[in-house]
Amino acid sequence: MYIIIKKVGDQLKKSTKRIIYSIGFAIFLVSFIGMIYFGYKTFYIEKESDSAIEYAYHFVLIAEEIDNEYWRLVEQGALKAAAEHEVYLEYLGPPKADNVQLLKLFDRMISAQVDGIIIQGAEGQKFVDLAFKAIERRIPIITVDTDVKSSLRNAYVGTDNYYAGQLAGKTIIENTIGEQYVGIVMGRFDSINQQERLAGFKDAIEATERIQIVGRKQSNITQIGAAQATYSLLKEFPSINTLVGTSALDGIGMVEGLREIAPNKDIYITAFDVLPETLKLIQEGKINTTIAQYPAEMGYEAIKLMIDFQQHDVLNKEVFTQTKIVDQNDVNRFRTGELK
Repeated sequence: MYIIIKKVGDQLKKSTKRIIYSIGFAIFLVSFIGMIYFGYKTFYIEKESDSAIEYAYHFVLIAEEIDNEYWRLVEQGALKAAAEHEVYLEYLGPPKADNVQLLKLFDRMISAQVDGIIIQGAEGQKFVDLAFKAIERRIPIITVDTDVKSSLRNAYVGTDNYYAGQLAGKTIIENTIGEQYVGIVMGRFDSINQQERLAGFKDAIEATERIQIVGRKQSNITQIGAAQATYSLLKEFPSINTLVGTSALDGIGMVEGLREIAPNKDIYITAFDVLPETLKLIQEGKINTTIAQYPAEMGYEAIKLMIDFQQHDVLNKEVFTQTKIVDQNDVNRFRTGELK
């Protein structure tokens, strides 16, 4: 009996060892396969497919304010042209309009040795110096929306801002009667394009004695800033019966500010740009006219011109994009593309 029990015990021990060895081997096998698989995933670098895009150039678009609706339209046009010409486009800008931050981005992109820089012009010697630095390093510079003629920039693409200001003056001369006391809301006092628009407006109304500017405030190119500026203007100058905005969000903000301080006052409003909300307010009769710029066209033309600079030595060129007066009669035609 003892012998039988011993044999059974030995067999059990052998079976247990076989099971343990089998489990151990299975664990080892799973671990080994896992090591191979995850090592492959970690260190394997997938080869680029034959269809991967090879970009001809790397351009940078530096906006005044990165998430501003107007500048997103400039980006939209630039991206369209970039896609058509196999250009890699980088879009940058400060979170809020700030020339110091804009110039830092400008300097950084020069150091990065990109193939071309499209940037809003900024007043001051620092921009002039950086443009010179870029040209020395054979990086073409195109100013867009705002020019700095004193710099060595290769070209400007955008609105003729002086002419745009004249158009704003023309709308008031032709569409109002009697004494007009004008309050002006500007995006930024130190912005070159705003100054040019103001100069054009002043020259347009100079010979019309019934129209006079009584005050101006700054919106810092924000809707709420324009509303606050409008409130302050009307509080300080109750005689105001005409408002003019010189940057994209001013018209929308002026309507808000007017609603707060004088909702029933009849005021002629001329805005700037054709953002969807601006067109809606024109259709509702809350804004009388706006000066239409074409920011997407600016971006598109700037990319095309920058490609020309890579292939030809084009110097000191100005490309003025379209500028038009849009009123209530034009809104639907403008939206459908009939009015261009």
